[in-house]
Amino acid sequence: MVIKASIHINANMDKVWETFTDLTCWNDWNTVIRDVYSSEKSLSSGGVLKCCFRPFLLPVNVKIEVEEVVPYESIVWSAKKRGLSARNTFFFEKYKGGVTVTSRETFKGSLVSFFGFLLPKKRMRTLISTFLQDLKTAAENQLVP
Repeated sequence: MVIKASIHINANMDKVWETFTDLTCWNDWNTVIRDVYSSEKSLSSGGVLKCCFRPFLLPVNVKIEVEEVVPYESIVWSAKKRGLSARNTFFFEKYKGGVTVTSRETFKGSLVSFFGFLLPKKRMRTLISTFLQDLKTAAENQLVP
């Protein structure tokens, strides 16, 4: 299962990038990925962060491994949890007046293959869209110092 979503953010690339990569502020603006903990202050290749999100009623704790960070271009991270693996690539592209951020998340594993109904595409699309909308709000409104 692949879910792709994009959002236009009316802020400069530096602000969007800083908002996205500064882990110390995620709990201030991010309503999807909560209780973020990392020994690092920002996203970097090889980094790890632990967090919680609620795809359904109950919270799910996950460990996200940051595979690659190409400054001002892309971030790739992945997570695995009981029969499910997810890999998400975020692309950052300048456009006149702002930045377009695109998320492309791929889900694999036995839960997707055999029990796809347990991972409803519509719900996962909503979570990704909400994450991108939270990023937009934070970057445009200067919510991160």
